[in-house]
Amino acid sequence: MQTSTARPKRDLFLDVVRAAAIAGVVGQHWLMPVLGYADGQLATGNALATPGWWVFTWLSQVMPLVFFAGGAANLMSLNAAASDRTWLAARVQRLLLPALPLFMVWLVVPELLRAFGIPEQPLEVAGAIAAQLLWFLAVYLVTVLATPLMAAAHRRWGLWVPVVMAVAGVLVDVARFNDFGLIGYANAVFVWLAVHQIGFHYADGRLGSLGRRGALTMSAAGFGITALMVAFGPYPASMIGMPGAPVSNMSPPSVLLAALAVGQIGLLLALRPAINAWAVRKPVAAALRWLGPRFMSVYLWHMPALVVVAGIAVLGFGYRTPEPGSLAWLVAAPLWLAATGLVLVVLLRVFARFEVRKLADGPIAPTAQLVLAGLLASGGLLGLAATGFTTPADSGQLAGPLPWVFGVTAAFLLAGKPLLARKAQQPRRGVVQHLPQELLPQPVVGSRP
Repeated sequence: MQTSTARPKRDLFLDVVRAAAIAGVVGQHWLMPVLGYADGQLATGNALATPGWWVFTWLSQVMPLVFFAGGAANLMSLNAAASDRTWLAARVQRLLLPALPLFMVWLVVPELLRAFGIPEQPLEVAGAIAAQLLWFLAVYLVTVLATPLMAAAHRRWGLWVPVVMAVAGVLVDVARFNDFGLIGYANAVFVWLAVHQIGFHYADGRLGSLGRRGALTMSAAGFGITALMVAFGPYPASMIGMPGAPVSNMSPPSVLLAALAVGQIGLLLALRPAINAWAVRKPVAAALRWLGPRFMSVYLWHMPALVVVAGIAVLGFGYRTPEPGSLAWLVAAPLWLAATGLVLVVLLRVFARFEVRKLADGPIAPTAQLVLAGLLASGGLLGLAATGFTTPADSGQLAGPLPWVFGVTAAFLLAGKPLLARKAQQPRRGVVQHLPQELLPQPVVGSRP
């Protein structure tokens, strides 16, 4: 595919949606843990398990907005790229590069903490919550690999593409809730690609042209269907996984999240004129410009920041999270957020430079090699999300994160240049890179992702 290489104008609405999503997920992840420590054991809970608090998750579950905004940004940048291959090469490398320093740090952190006498169970919890978030990056890489094909399907069949995927998601859920539980993980593809595809309809102007009444109707339909599915179906009311719950809407993702996406997107579209007016204010515009090139770094390092603060406060000083919703909890929450935010700023000063750096020019790998690199990276990231960053004390290095880290690193290198030299290579130009305009899943201490 050969298209115009002119850089498109930034879409302020999408910038705000992405910024709100990352701010929402960071704040939620920092406030959700209910922590205590005694006799070498870290007790973990989830504040959103408080009776009645599930209602907040209908807005705080931002994964639908992440995939919607990612789909819109991906189609816009793909249409402006010199070719599908140049776009894919830049996208895969840009997504993987910020994760590499995180891996390097976590290969040494557990052993360092052991040397300071930290017990094994807190180490395992810390390594698990820092790695859990990587499942999103694994799934998002698959959507990136599929984007050129899904863009072609969008041009040919339009709205039928997400509709068919949503129907497939329903069939997967039917099988899942009838004793075929593992098949539910197929909805990591069907549900999130369906929502990603809705973003295409914003990028081509169809959703963006909705008036306020149309957007509110869309929102009411989405939230209404979600409510009916919760009331009369097998779906829990919380849009994130809760500790001890027999069913989660997130692990694996259920088709309920596609209905929630329609409600959330419609609501934001109804607010779009006000959002665009707010986004041009100087302080807001400056914040968006700063955050834009650092989305993935904020996402990857916000849980390590929580680990640092929790380790010092809970293990070091015996702090226990007050009862969620109590006056003590409300007073402590701003201080907790401020301390964790300060640590995150320090981490970003050190590690965000990897994300904002310019990729080197050079020959571009063939499409098949790029797809192989993306799939290899996705598998490695899923392995890390499942096993965590902490190698068990009585096991060898191959039982820990090292093999998965090696796989993701190899994938990054594989996406960087062709394995075999070719006489005519496309130069790496004309690639429009909306630096990670995507993000964020919902795992946290005491919850199921």
